Amino acid sequence: MKLTTRGHYSVKALLDLSLQPGYGPTSVKAIATRQNLPPPYLEKLLIEMRRAGLVESVRGSQGGYQLARKPAEIALGQILKAVGETVEPLYHHTPDATQAEDWVTLSLWRQLHQKLKEALYGINLADLYYDARSWQAAQGEQTNFIV
Repeated sequence: MKLTTRGHYSVKALLDLSLQPGYGPTSVKAIATRQNLPPPYLEKLLIEMRRAGLVESVRGSQGGYQLARKPAEIALGQILKAVGETVEPLYHHTPDATQAEDWVTLSLWRQLHQKLKEALYGINLADLYYDARSWQAAQGEQTNFIV
């Protein structure tokens, strides 16, 4: 599995939303500025994540997007799935019935795929937030947060 720009930008956007006081709404422009993302592309990703129930849109002058659930309730796997990232293994092969090593290899890939899915759905936004904060503290950085 490879994390593409879509997946990376989506995670950055949701981590940014997790930092908002009371998880309140923030504008696409504000997120894009803080995270150095292209606003039109970010808007498309946020729409996809809204359809998946990860974010909500709020209308009005103080509107924008906000998390639909607490960060601990939003798994990395859900974010990636919402924007069309695949967690399917790169190995696509129909094993030769006469070759035992083909079956062993296929079994290995299936097991690795299952473990990867478990890991992606076991990591949530809160975990990523605390990991990033720990790394920043170790680097001696201030509290500004750019993912």
